[in-house]
Amino acid sequence: MSIHLQRAITSLKKQLLTLGAHVEENVHLAVKAVENRDTDTAEQVIQNDDIIDQMEVDIEEDGLKMLALYQPVAIDLRFIIVTIKINNDLERIGDLAVNVAERAMFLANWRPLPIYFKFHAMGEITQSMLKRSLDSLVNTDVELARQVCADDDKVDAMNREVYQQVETGARDHPDDLEAFLHALGVSRHLERIADLATNISEDVIYMASGEIVRHRVEDYTSGSKGEPD
Repeated sequence: MSIHLQRAITSLKKQLLTLGAHVEENVHLAVKAVENRDTDTAEQVIQNDDIIDQMEVDIEEDGLKMLALYQPVAIDLRFIIVTIKINNDLERIGDLAVNVAERAMFLANWRPLPIYFKFHAMGEITQSMLKRSLDSLVNTDVELARQVCADDDKVDAMNREVYQQVETGARDHPDDLEAFLHALGVSRHLERIADLATNISEDVIYMASGEIVRHRVEDYTSGSKGEPD
């Protein structure tokens, strides 16, 4: 690797991690806004998204320039490609955090719902998956990335539970139907954030090993593979 390419890769990695920190914070604030029925925090999430959007554009441009200028190969090429993909996933997570914040603003102005939703627990697991996916990138930790992928099932189960609660609540309390739908939206957005954290972890596995684990039935905890979907 040339010294110029090495410096460019180091810089690109720092940019991506800075973006990741901003996105992590916005997801945290969005969940907090839901839990505390806090419109001020929700508004802060929405305002922060402009910074995330601009950082995503800058990283993509720098990554594409590196591909054209240095024509990297092997692991350097995989790193740049993965960085561009993760960059896009992080921007989408930022958008989902905004969606959660918008739902929080609606729910904050609605009377408390008669059903308790486990958004705190769901938010904690989702935020942990996002943080660990980025940690796996920093440390090129394939095992940690596999753990993140395995945890996606937990969030999926929580999302199904919320759907069932909303179905029951809407039937028993039809006057709260609109609010129940916003609560379901919070759950679906958190579930999607967990999916994107899983995507990031799958990309880390690819970057580190060249192994493509997308579209496969896999026992992530053991690393064994199943048949393609």
